[in-house]
Amino acid sequence: MAAVVLSMIVFALVGAISPGPVNIIATGAGANFGFVKALPHVLGATVAYALIVFLVGVGLNEVLLRFPQITDILQYIGGAFLLYMSFKIATASPVDIDIASQIIPPRFIEGALAQGLNPKAWLVSMSGVSLFVSAQHLAFFYLLVFCLVSFCMCLLGVGTWAVLGHFIGKYLSDDRHQVMFNRIMGVLLSSTVVTMFLQG
Repeated sequence: MAAVVLSMIVFALVGAISPGPVNIIATGAGANFGFVKALPHVLGATVAYALIVFLVGVGLNEVLLRFPQITDILQYIGGAFLLYMSFKIATASPVDIDIASQIIPPRFIEGALAQGLNPKAWLVSMSGVSLFVSAQHLAFFYLLVFCLVSFCMCLLGVGTWAVLGHFIGKYLSDDRHQVMFNRIMGVLLSSTVVTMFLQG
């Protein structure tokens, strides 16, 4: 079992820490608002991912295989939401450190939606469930273990990007640097949507 759990950890960490829309939003939130205020987004994305893993493990995988058009619908809805988020990031006004507390950073629900509408999260979870859960004798037990591992690694992965953003934020006191950073983050986020459709 130890070997399976170790493999789960490596798999989940690589999936969670690799660049993607949720991590780009976390970086932007950390840079503009600081790590503490980026935490609701991080937690929302983490809870949503653990829930996705659980849903896939208890049978949604079979439904998606029988009705692949659901995946297509998810991709379009997710793409539209992420493009909206990229527009919000790219057009964000510079934030004065003194009044930053009055501005609303990404909320828990936005983090959960960004993750829930992220096709990468569904594809990674389907791969993980098929690798580490489906083949096991005690499948439901291994599913719970994989959910816990996924939660911890997602928290670590997305949180790392928020921390990086927080440290970058110290260099963004200049309004011009902030505007340029937000535009770059917006372009990167929208490019993940384009990549998602090209690969689909």
